[in-house]
Amino acid sequence: MDPISLIIAALGAGAIAAAKDTAGTAVKDAYQELKTLIKNKFAEQGKADSSTILDKFEQKPEKTKALLEDELVESGLGQLDKDAEIIKLAQELLKQEKPEESAAGKYNTQVAGDFKGSQGDISGGTLNQTFN
Repeated sequence: MDPISLIIAALGAGAIAAAKDTAGTAVKDAYQELKTLIKNKFAEQGKADSSTILDKFEQKPEKTKALLEDELVESGLGQLDKDAEIIKLAQELLKQEKPEESAAGKYNTQVAGDFKGSQGDISGGTLNQTFN
């Protein structure tokens, strides 16, 4: 799954879970933290309107999904070298909220290209990540 799709899936699952009284504190906290990290990324780029779209996604995910996805792509969000914390948090949220799908490997992140990261550089290859 590409990073943007992963983030959208986590936001959708988190919004549904947060609306339920039965959702655990860990899920609600992870969802709020994910939203905060994304809003901070938008704020760094001077995109206040993007934060509003994120809020609207929580209320009407089907109507605003494509718009939010465009905003995430435009902001450059989901780059492993810059947004590893957001990606990992999205995966953890999905792991908590949808453990069966996570165990089946549905939320593994696959990205192709050149990367510079704390673990070294990858040039012209494919990076597959599985967070447990």
